[in-house]
Amino acid sequence: QVQLVESGGGLVQAGGSLRLACAASALSFSAYVVGWFRQAPGKEREFVAAIRWSGGSTHYADSVKGRFTISRDNAKKSGYLHMNSLKPEDTAVYYCALARGGSYTSESSYNYWGQGTQVTVSS
Repeated sequence: QVQLVESGGGLVQAGGSLRLACAASALSFSAYVVGWFRQAPGKEREFVAAIRWSGGSTHYADSVKGRFTISRDNAKKSGYLHMNSLKPEDTAVYYCALARGGSYTSESSYNYWGQGTQVTVSS
């Protein structure tokens, strides 16, 4: 059974940083695209960032480009989202997900999802 467990969320002041981690179990992690999505209260879940299998290709939503960095460690079956210069509008539940292929920005492409971790940015 595949499990994704996120960690690293919390409360931070605007301008601060957090690092989210996503640990996977029971699958060939390196064969999957790692994606991060977020859902703010009252809003739909949205794409944040994705990183392809070898880690050489990354993609970001315009709203986080230049502030967030996605990475992965295939040996540890883990993905990471480094978030800098956080803003109150970054407040959301953040989810990691794994996809074998398809459009990396589309939720429907992702096969496995974590339970989410709350990130709250105070002004």
